Parts: sequence; structure tokens; C-alpha cells
Amino acid sequence: MIIDRKTNNKEELKSGGFQKFLINNFFGRLLLKLICRRFISKLMGAFLNTRFSKLKIKKFIKTANINVDEYEVDNIKSYNAFFTRKIKDGARDIDYNENHFISPCDSKLSIYDINEDSIFSIKDSYYKVNDLVLDQELAKEYIGGKALVFRLAVGDYHRYCYPDSGTKNKNKHIKGVLYTVSPIIYGKYNIFKRNSREYTILNTNHFGKIVMVEVGATLVGKIKNNHLDEYEFKKAEEKGYFEFGGSTIVLL
Repeated sequence: MIIDRKTNNKEELKSGGFQKFLINNFFGRLLLKLICRRFISKLMGAFLNTRFSKLKIKKFIKTANINVDEYEVDNIKSYNAFFTRKIKDGARDIDYNENHFISPCDSKLSIYDINEDSIFSIKDSYYKVNDLVLDQELAKEYIGGKALVFRLAVGDYHRYCYPDSGTKNKNKHIKGVLYTVSPIIYGKYNIFKRNSREYTILNTNHFGKIVMVEVGATLVGKIKNNHLDEYEFKKAEEKGYFEFGGSTIVLL
């Protein structure tokens, strides 16, 4: 069973149109060959960290309808610096009731039951729980549980926090891949895609053992976690952030 949703999000619709261009258009297919080369991603990331990329910020604010009054935006030196901006103290109310589970991020949330046949659509790719974490034994523990999928739009605040207090294990990083698995067939590419992921097991004080998975864009997006090794965390403490690229967090 494939679990998916229809979207009204303009940014996601634009993304789908671009993918159709890459697949169905001759020049798009040429561009796809370049995109599949990892150095192109590195070049794009390098540009977004330069002062020249600041020229894109004003349009980004208008298009994504961002309220800059909520954020620390003084002395922003690049597009990526704005994308990873910090929020001002007090701009988000935090519920510290120990029996209340808080969201790890600003996002749109979908909640799904997990069974052996569940396949989840995450950032235009399809995953079973085992595909998501590449650990069959860990995946089995969550059969009968819930998958909370937090989808961040491009204009959302891209820093995320711990949903409860507790301790964590060492992070595990899974590289993303994007490539064609067959030649052009009837004018189309068959594209295989797995997004970059990083996950850790959270041993929370009030909600048990949770797997927290950060999903970044396949090539451009970068996941930046603050605590890579074992760590004792506090509820609402910043866990990390995403650099430019659409992003998703999954809690099992």
C-alpha cells in the first residue's frame, strides 16, 4: 500500500514541473546528466555561500512570504546564511508539559500507521521503513507503530529541535543517490532516487524509543546536526538544521 497525499503547496508543484522538464525535454535530459554529477551540487552549494548569492534573498522573502521580523537577519552575508537563519527568542511558544509531545520543526504534518506493506512517499521517493533506515531489525520494531512525516516548505524555518528530553545514540548517515537506470525509452528517463538521510535513536524520557530521521535534498540539501555522537538532550533544544533544499523529518 502506497501512502501519499495530494498537495496544494506551490513550491512542491513547481518542483514537479521541473522534474517533468528534466525527463521529457531534450535540454532537460542534458541538464539531468550534469545534475547527476556530484561536483555540480558542490559548485551550487559553494555559490549559495558567497556574498553574490545575497541578490536572491529579497525575491525569496517575497515569494515564500517570510515574516523576517521573527528572525535574526542582521549581518546576513549569503543566501544560505539567510536560509539557515535563527529564530528570535520568544517567537515560538514551547509547551514544556512533560506529557505533551512537541513538533520538532515548522512544517506540515502527516501521520500514518506502519505495517509490513506500508510504502511512504517522501520527497518524491518511495520508502518502506527498512529503506528509510537501511536496518531491517530496527524497522521491524516499529511495525504497528506510527510514522510522523513533517514536510518543510522552502520558506519554513529550517532548524529543528528535540521533541522531548532524553539521550541519543550515535548518528547514522546515508548518502543520497540520483541517477538514471536505463537509456532513454520513448523519450523518457527512468530515474532512480534516494534522498540523503541521517537518523538517530532517541531514548526519550516520556515517549519511549523514537527514531528521528532527517531527509535532505538528494544533491544540494545538506543536513547539519549539532550532536553526532551520544548525547543527553533537553526538550526543545536545537538538534540541527537543513541547508538549502527541500527537507523532511520523519519520526518513528
